[in-house]
Amino acid sequence: MLRFTEQELELVPLVEGALEITAAVAPGFPAGWVKIQLEKMAQEAEHALLDEPNAYLRLEGLIRLFYREWGFAGDHEQYYSSENIYLDKVLERKRGIPVSLGALFLYVADRLELPVAGICFPTQFVIKVDWPEREAQYINPFDGEFVSKRTMGAWLKGHRGPFSELRSEYFTLASNSDVLARWLTVMKSSFLREGLFAEALRCSDVVLDTFRPGDPHEIRDRGFIYQQLECDHAAAMDFEYFIEQCPQDPAAELLKLQVEELSKVPLTLH
Repeated sequence: MLRFTEQELELVPLVEGALEITAAVAPGFPAGWVKIQLEKMAQEAEHALLDEPNAYLRLEGLIRLFYREWGFAGDHEQYYSSENIYLDKVLERKRGIPVSLGALFLYVADRLELPVAGICFPTQFVIKVDWPEREAQYINPFDGEFVSKRTMGAWLKGHRGPFSELRSEYFTLASNSDVLARWLTVMKSSFLREGLFAEALRCSDVVLDTFRPGDPHEIRDRGFIYQQLECDHAAAMDFEYFIEQCPQDPAAELLKLQVEELSKVPLTLH
């Protein structure tokens, strides 16, 4: 359970929300240490760049500082590793994925009074620079490079098919809640790949408690996790809920068979 409500999460920097959800999933997570490192980074950036009156040059300076001098980069070799989601590991290894690197970049950029925010583009998290008197720019937080809408359109076609088209809503600034719910989804996927089913279950619980109460697809996914944990009756209850809420979904018929099998397993009281 989070200490903050969904509304309260909108009032804090994205990275602080990320610390909150990670602490809820991993009770031993060193959030205090991460906050100290974030403050050191912000102070170093302020000392180096805040006196630069030109915001465009200040942004270029931050990109150079973050990706060249500090050495942050996308993890090409272990993209789906949970180490790319835990911010303490990202800070130690200087490796991450778009959402984790983007959250760190945005935190420092905000301290430098730069007009940046995140968008949940369908393929990945992207940083949008909303200049007051010129066209918006977009930064790929995976490598710190500016990307055009044409390039993002190519990403989309590669992700959804050749007939996919860019829509204006893809470039709308994302709420912290949207980003953090997506963050939890990525975190859960990493845990499932690594066989960390208890941690994956806590991800689902946080999503359902805070961001998507009663969401049938999240409850269906939680049922799969319960299966891996051999909590058969809990899994059957989640699958039954999904079947009731989404009877036309192609997965519903298969899940009915799963429920029949799970219901045959004797209930064990602990």
